[in-house]
Amino acid sequence: MDMSFSPEDLAFRDEVRTFIAENYPKDLKSRRTRGEMTKEEILTWHRILYKKGWVAPHWPVEYGGAGWSITQRYIWNEENARAETQPLLPFGLAMVGPVIFNYGNEAQKKRFLPGILSGDDWWCQGYSEPGAGSDLAGLKTRAVREGDHYIVNGHKIWTTLAQFADWMFCLVRTDPNAKAQEGISFLLIDMKTPGITVRPIITMDGAHEVNEVFLEDVKVPAENLIGEENKGWTYAKFLLGNERSGIAGVSRSKKAIERLKSIAAAELVDGAPLIKTDEFSRKVAELEIDLAALEVTELRTLAAESRGRGPGPEASILKIKGTEIQQRITELTLEAVGNYAFVQTPTGELSGNEFVAGPDYSHGSAQNYFNMRKTSIYGGSNEIQHNIIAKMVLGL
Repeated sequence: MDMSFSPEDLAFRDEVRTFIAENYPKDLKSRRTRGEMTKEEILTWHRILYKKGWVAPHWPVEYGGAGWSITQRYIWNEENARAETQPLLPFGLAMVGPVIFNYGNEAQKKRFLPGILSGDDWWCQGYSEPGAGSDLAGLKTRAVREGDHYIVNGHKIWTTLAQFADWMFCLVRTDPNAKAQEGISFLLIDMKTPGITVRPIITMDGAHEVNEVFLEDVKVPAENLIGEENKGWTYAKFLLGNERSGIAGVSRSKKAIERLKSIAAAELVDGAPLIKTDEFSRKVAELEIDLAALEVTELRTLAAESRGRGPGPEASILKIKGTEIQQRITELTLEAVGNYAFVQTPTGELSGNEFVAGPDYSHGSAQNYFNMRKTSIYGGSNEIQHNIIAKMVLGL
């Protein structure tokens, strides 16, 4: 595997680096989580990239994407991590968009893809249910065909940023008598449809990022069915393969380790930098070695993709190791910050006579630690990913 960049790749990297430096809104860097941002703030970088034509690097040009090579997309991710830009929402661009242009009909492509690209249509994911999270095939949300519509009843949970969503891509059960995976369909649901209720779930860091969504006699046009009825599990697996590859977050983990090392260099233990102590430096070194191995695995996966292979069961390896590394980074950051991690940074604006104790780099470390507990659960829990690897990769 040749990991060197060509002169053309290096020129592209310089172009990307310059564009980000000149166009990324500086005030977005101070925001820690999407749970404390407005809808317009979250869409700011999206709209800038849409105007440039760079909002969908992995989409084919025929559908409005940048049509970049695997190497260019890798460089793009590296440069965004380096600049610590706000990640774009994946639900439209990385999840339902590719499902629509791979499995949708021409009318669906024409109707939905432009709004995903522009950011005019905000999407949320209707997969998990109170009794069907890791065992997604156990979902009970029901869709009954009545003429040219489906009537949908059910309950979705952990629906990220559904409070802002215009549309939901939703897994529903259309054949209750079929085997679990064989009776599921993939519907696109307008969130303004009567019968939909969104209730907030406030997470332990005080943010409103996830929600419950209740669907009560929701009338969905049959033309919003993607592909064939009862074949939704096929489209769901395709979507999850893309999601799990993206969750690995190698580029941003590299940047997070850089930040961790700078914190550990500033924190003193008996007058010496924490990073110089044997125990802490060993933990950081182990983390860097694991991340380097994960990066090579990711590059092998990207190389296979460039030869026409979509994300396979190997995406589960990326998901497991990527999320474990992300969690270890936040744990070590918490350890490095020490007692100042107990200080909870307010999610709102401070008044004139308030301040947050501790160095700036300690602010939000506890919230980030708690928030990152979710990474080994969403996108298919890591326990389930181990089962996928055992069956599909190892043949056990």
